[in-house]
Amino acid sequence: MSGTTKKTDQKAALDIASWLFNVVTSVGIILVNKALMATYGFSFATTLTGLHFGTTTLLTTFLTWLGYIQPSQLPWPDLLKFVLFANFSIVGMNVSLMWNSVGFYQIAKLSMIPVSCLLEVVLDNVRYSRDTKLSILLVLAGVAVCTVTDVSVNLNGFLAAAIAVWSTALQQYYVHYLQRKYSLGSFNLLAHTAPVQAASLLLVGPFLDYWLTNQRVDAFNFSFMSLFFLILSCSIAVGTNLSQFICIGRFTAVSFQVLGHMKTILVLVLGFTFFGKEGLNMQVVLGMLIAILGMIWYGNASSKPGGKERRSLSIPITKAQKLNGLSETDESDGKV
Repeated sequence: MSGTTKKTDQKAALDIASWLFNVVTSVGIILVNKALMATYGFSFATTLTGLHFGTTTLLTTFLTWLGYIQPSQLPWPDLLKFVLFANFSIVGMNVSLMWNSVGFYQIAKLSMIPVSCLLEVVLDNVRYSRDTKLSILLVLAGVAVCTVTDVSVNLNGFLAAAIAVWSTALQQYYVHYLQRKYSLGSFNLLAHTAPVQAASLLLVGPFLDYWLTNQRVDAFNFSFMSLFFLILSCSIAVGTNLSQFICIGRFTAVSFQVLGHMKTILVLVLGFTFFGKEGLNMQVVLGMLIAILGMIWYGNASSKPGGKERRSLSIPITKAQKLNGLSETDESDGKV
């Protein structure tokens, strides 16, 4: 086996492992949060996210103290921009879910892929082949058939959804951008961003949650089981946050969004398996099949020469950055 083939096989194995890590943690936290909020009544989503980042901060601080995370630099202006995008994404999604019908909320989530594509085209000069574009449309169509039911919209809901979509797309683009620009590994970037996100969300979260739910988080009556699920949610969130940075670093924001809809399908399947088959019909099954075919097509089309290519890198990667051991991936124009 040649060195090039071995390196390609190793990269493929790491890509699969990274994606499985993200799928397992993401689906796990969805199911745990569903139990925590629906069963035990802890409906304080923004505060919960702040606690997630607080737990992540404790872990990254501990690993830095042990020497597993090496010192790195991230200028404050870039850090604050990232946190701004990320927090607007979280708040925007929560408000959008409250003000919009479930159908329009799902449509807004689907629109993140076209927005992420636009950002890559404009900011990174990425070009997509016809097959890659069609495969993305097939994924969107399949997930829409699965999840979109009633669709009603109002001005406030539309604005909240627009803020959520654009801030989420910018945050995910910025993960990839910062990792390339400053040669940061996933743990390094998380160590920079998690403390600021935790502090800001824990400061704003209780007030926002009170506005959304008319309930105070400090008045919540914890039981043993609700506390158990809260701790479990925070623990899994560390893996979810890390796996998101790893996946976007290894792939791109668009691929992360496309493959992310596989988690939507998986959550639907697990929901029907564990929580009953109410809502399962031929439309949902057809949508799942269409989405899965689209994902397979996207993986094949985007990996072909010209399927998705960056004509000219907007961020020069220096020789020193390439040699930096902190980077977890070999940067190339062939990312999918």
